[in-house]
Amino acid sequence: MREIASVRDELTQFKGARQGIADALELTALGDESMRGELLAEVTRLEKLTREIEVETLLSGTYDRDDAIFTIFAGAGGTESQDWVGMLYRMYQRYCEDHRFKVDVLDLSEGEEAGIKSVTMAVSGPFAYGLLKAEKGTHRLVRISPFDSSARRHTSFASVEVYPEVEDVGTIEIPPSEIEMETYRANGAGGQNVQKNATAIRIRHLPTGLIVTCQNERSLTQNRENAMKVLRSRLLAIREEERQKEINALKGGRVKAEWGQQIRSYVLHPYQMVKDHRTDHETSQTDKVLDGELDEFIEAFLQSQVGV
Repeated sequence: MREIASVRDELTQFKGARQGIADALELTALGDESMRGELLAEVTRLEKLTREIEVETLLSGTYDRDDAIFTIFAGAGGTESQDWVGMLYRMYQRYCEDHRFKVDVLDLSEGEEAGIKSVTMAVSGPFAYGLLKAEKGTHRLVRISPFDSSARRHTSFASVEVYPEVEDVGTIEIPPSEIEMETYRANGAGGQNVQKNATAIRIRHLPTGLIVTCQNERSLTQNRENAMKVLRSRLLAIREEERQKEINALKGGRVKAEWGQQIRSYVLHPYQMVKDHRTDHETSQTDKVLDGELDEFIEAFLQSQVGV
């Protein structure tokens, strides 16, 4: 039913764009200067709509229509990297707002002095995984550190992991014998916000060594469900990566590990530049990018995957 609804929405979107173009052509034919402002506004709207449709044609992967589990975590560098995670968290929150994606924070671990050690979110919306998968990898920041009294330049790293959210729990079966669960008290801001009961949960998947934590819900049951959701998504991603490696090996292609790959640099000093190292797409409008305007980078990545 979900897939049917998605296809129906796509058809409605396409028909709306086609009708809008026809209406705009009729207004143009009238040659009425008083309609110029209205026509320009409609052209801008149609350009945005047709661009969205064009991007969606690039999303034909098995899980591209699905929701996503999205994790950001700090690399080496202590407070510097944790502050960078906080900046990325804000950037992706803005991106999701602009695309009308729903974001639920499943787990967030704050830094000791500033920033965030790691954050895991469930992102829901049409093509959430298909779009956000372009962000998987290591993100590098170069700037004058706000934490350095000598105002020296620092380089910070943060990593992003993106997995499709598994809707059908039967897709990935996890026998109880393969997991260990540990409960603990969730972190709080102190005072009345400190949890008195152990509602946070840590799950270890024994065969792979994967560890998943969740503490943002006040209910242990809800935290357990969310943690299992994240674990299933991570196991699905591992299975798909192994399958892709087998396909690449059969093709005779070079298998390249994606983990730890530096995909994008954000340079704020001595010049302003954001550059994606996979596509060479770049811009000097760093403020806009950090405010969530990522469409150009994501579209460039998707086009590179299909050889456009």
